[in-house]
Parts: sequence; structure tokens; C-alpha cells
Amino acid sequence: MLQFTFLGTSAGIPTKKRNVTALAIECLNPYAANSAQQSGSKKPWILIDCGEATQHQLLHTKLSVRHLAAICITHVHGDHCYGLPGLLASMAMSGRTVPLTLIAPKAILTLIQAVQSTTDLYLPYDIDFVAIEDKVCADQSVANPVVLQLSAAHKLEIEIVKLSHRVASYGFVITQVVQSLKLNTHKLKQQGIAATAAWGQLQAGQDVMLEDGRKLVSVEYTYRESQQLKVVVGGDNDTPELLQQAVQGANVLIHEATYTQSVRDKIMSRPDGFDPMHTTAKCIAQFAQAMQLPALILTHFSARYHSYDDPESKAPNMADIRLEVGQYYQGKLWLARDFMRFLVDSDGVRQLPT
Repeated sequence: MLQFTFLGTSAGIPTKKRNVTALAIECLNPYAANSAQQSGSKKPWILIDCGEATQHQLLHTKLSVRHLAAICITHVHGDHCYGLPGLLASMAMSGRTVPLTLIAPKAILTLIQAVQSTTDLYLPYDIDFVAIEDKVCADQSVANPVVLQLSAAHKLEIEIVKLSHRVASYGFVITQVVQSLKLNTHKLKQQGIAATAAWGQLQAGQDVMLEDGRKLVSVEYTYRESQQLKVVVGGDNDTPELLQQAVQGANVLIHEATYTQSVRDKIMSRPDGFDPMHTTAKCIAQFAQAMQLPALILTHFSARYHSYDDPESKAPNMADIRLEVGQYYQGKLWLARDFMRFLVDSDGVRQLPT
């Protein structure tokens, strides 16, 4: 299972209701739901982007930076990375000592080193830096993924896809694979082996000696079952089609929808107009429909849109985005708000109470 918490859903600048971009993804092992590692603040998680004040947003959640496994930065624009130095510093002050994986453009490492050298920032933990430029192939194909081994039976694979924006921007294809040891109860019953404590020992990977002298070897009575989930998180990107291969088989796509098509057209038509290179609600909706995506969560909304949803209002608001998407996309749709939470499992995507 993967659980999302949106920590920031505004584009460019924060608003009274929205902080700038950040997304937490908790990586839950459904086969270990009752273990200590899956309870409370001890769940392993990753952070996608870290806009200014992300660490303050985290204070309103149960997420613990001690269990943050990796940070992924989509691109170098400030609304996606200005919160990173402060978060790293606070993690140091909170006593973190375990290494942290940081997947980001090379310029992000330069930023961190500059902050360290100019502010006397000391980090008592290692940063395992993965330069995105070294993981993306020139022909747009996906290089070997970054693998986070969260436990012996639980891993996360993070693939990187190049997108299109005013600066180099990337998307992350996140695949969680969880394995469990299943018991071949049919074989046990066929051999007349009663359902005793021996069954549990076999499923735990232990060999068993029965009272009648028979030795049961665990690997002969068990098999491995895998559960796989795939989500795609896009950075700023004006060409959703670049994710065409990445979204194959995905449970959900999380992508920007900065403004409606009419707003983009107005920006482009002004005398001082320029191409902001963001995706419109219409554009991402058409792509999601063409790819038959089962679920779409939109974020990174322009500050011009009020957070309420009222089609009758003359002021720009979220109804503008929702109605435009609804003209072109028929799947499950959510417009993210700060602290909105979602669960992705084998049954699909559903919103959780906040």
C-alpha cells in the first residue's frame, strides 16, 4: 500500500490555503500491518519536492523525519526546492544519523554545499546523492531505477523520466514491490499434516520436525507472493505525452494542472506574453483519457484560483479546473488540497479522512 499526503499544492507562490509543492508518500507493507515498523510515525516514507515551509507542513502530520528514506526533487525552481536546506538542518537537529538518499538534479547538490559553507550547517548523517542527469538516457528511455530496500521483503523502485519545462524537469515512476511467504495448505492437508503450530513455523521460514519423525522443510511447503503498485508523479511539465510509456499499468497519475486552457491562451497572447510551459487542465485531461488512466490526482494550481469550488462565482476558483477536466476525462478525479490524503492498494485509489 502507498499512502499520499499532499503537503503543498500551490504553484509558484503560497496562498493562505495552499503551500508550495511537496508530496509525502508512505510505503506500507500490507503483510506487516501489525508490526511496529508500520505503526504511528515509524512508517518509511519518501518526499517528492520540498518547497519553502515544507518542514512546517510536516508538523501538522504524523510523519517522522527519522523514517524519511529518500527525497526526490523534480527540478530546481524554488517552489520545489527552497525548503530543502531547512529540512535537512532540522533533521540534523532532531538527531538523525542514518543516511538519506537524495535524488535530484546536480544543481541541488551545489545548493546544499553552498548553504553548508556559508551558514556553518553540519549534517551528522550522510547524504547518498543520486544525480538525475546520470540516470536519464539521452534517447528518453529510462535508465536503471534507484532501488530502496526498505526491508528484506519490501522494496521501492524509482525510475526517472525527462519532462518539458523552462528548466530541466523530471517525473518519478514509483513502483512498490512487497513479498510475502504463503503456506501451501493444500499440500499439507494432502499429506495429513494437521493445522498446528507447525504451520505457522513453516510460513515463518522455519523447518519443522514432527512428532512422528518427519522433517518438513519450509521451502517445500511455501511459495512467495508479490504485490506490486505503480504510481507516477510528474514535475512541472507542458507535454504529458512524455509520460506515455511511464503510465502504462499505473494505478494513478499525479500531475500538475496549473491553470485552464483559456488562462494559458491569455498569457500567451499578451504583448509581453511568454510560454510558461505548464500543463493546462484540458491538456492533462485529454492525455489521461487517451491513456485510459483509472485515476488522476491534480495539483500545483496557480495562486489565481481560490480554493473553494463554486461554478457560479465570477472569481477564478477550483470549479474552473474541475469543469474543464470533466469535459475530457471520465476516470476517477481529485483536485488535491493541502493535507489531503489518499491510499493506493490493489483495490485502487481512495481518499482518506484528513
